[in-house]
Amino acid sequence: MSPFKIFIVEDDRFYGELLKRHMQLNPENEVYLFQNGKDCLNNLYLMPDMISLDYRLPDFSGDSILKKVHADYPELPVVIVSGQEDVKTAVYLLKEGAYDYFVKDQDTQDRLWNTANKIRENRQLKQEINVLKEEVGKKYNFSNIKGNSASIKSVFAMMDKALKARITVSITGETGTGKELVAKAIHYNSTRANEPFVAVNVAAIPSELIESELFGYEKGAFTGANARKIGKFEQANHGTIFLDEIGEMDINMQSKLLRVLQENELTRLGGNALIKLNVRLIVSTHKNLAEEVKKGTFREDLYYRLLGLPIELPPLRMRGNDIIVLAKYFADDFCQENDLETKTITLDAQEKLMKYGYPGNVRELKAVIELAAVLTDGNEINPENINFNATNTVSDFLNEDCTLEEYNHRIIRFFLEKNDNNVLLTAKKLNIGKSTIYRMLKNHEL
Repeated sequence: MSPFKIFIVEDDRFYGELLKRHMQLNPENEVYLFQNGKDCLNNLYLMPDMISLDYRLPDFSGDSILKKVHADYPELPVVIVSGQEDVKTAVYLLKEGAYDYFVKDQDTQDRLWNTANKIRENRQLKQEINVLKEEVGKKYNFSNIKGNSASIKSVFAMMDKALKARITVSITGETGTGKELVAKAIHYNSTRANEPFVAVNVAAIPSELIESELFGYEKGAFTGANARKIGKFEQANHGTIFLDEIGEMDINMQSKLLRVLQENELTRLGGNALIKLNVRLIVSTHKNLAEEVKKGTFREDLYYRLLGLPIELPPLRMRGNDIIVLAKYFADDFCQENDLETKTITLDAQEKLMKYGYPGNVRELKAVIELAAVLTDGNEINPENINFNATNTVSDFLNEDCTLEEYNHRIIRFFLEKNDNNVLLTAKKLNIGKSTIYRMLKNHEL
């Protein structure tokens, strides 16, 4: 921990030395004594953590020093120490940004000591918060969304566009494809990175509670409302709110959400005060909202309000070699977190991974790899270490009412998407002629 630097500006040298010795009782404090304002200002390059400032100095008044300090260092705490008790002056200086105002008496040393401790604690908290923000920024950097396939690169391109405007972002994709990860990456790489990111799983909140959860309530709004509660939208003010599984929202609640989005303001349940909002909205769903609009379960006006910049996340089975890229990343990350030796994935194991359909997508692959890393006795993950516990997707596939020709078309289309539309590779894997696939593509059969 770096030393805590204190400037004491006091024209009475004896009194100044008294304060300096007292503050030096803490070995973490690095104390500097100045007898005039000019010397204090000339040494601000030393970056003090706090200043104890005598109000009456031979060259400057306390308020002029305060203004000069805050002109260059607006966050620097300045404590005014005065020989006279003047309430009007104290109120004025506090309004001008002084951290505190003391009158010189027998308690001044202790008050200054306690104030320094409080400022030191605040400094440590700010440093910890900055470290956490830096870690979060790294964690949700675009580079942490792994993959080289064409489909994931198109996602990166859309994410980059989302950073350049406040536009609402709507993320679609199957469960487990990483919708919240994308939402966080957009937030933590945007101009709102230092503001709150609030995630709400709409599907997990009962319909009768969703309004109070999103918009908050006043004390006495209903039975059991014993105190005011701030809702998720207020918590996210000036930051980003992420509404996960928005397609599950009750249609009555949809109209209330629409009003809040249109007006950029809300009223807590049981209250009258209008609360202005400045919130970036990101929504996600695994449903096709256009189809939900046709069914009458989702409001058309809200649908168009939410559409914004659409980002569609591809299912893992359509991302080709990204499966191996992700598997290696999950294996390395898991081993590092658990102090295990690095595990390599054998070619046979990679082949097994590539043949599976991943109904649970990236989330499922992560679980499979972490289990495999635990099960293996050596430093290699082999096919026998890889266990898929999902429903038998082949049986499900065959249970659908399709003709043989339709099954053929679906199989070829699946492998084309998996191989980034590489016809030669698909033909080789399925052991069919490439001209067969080209003919089907030309005739729009796929």
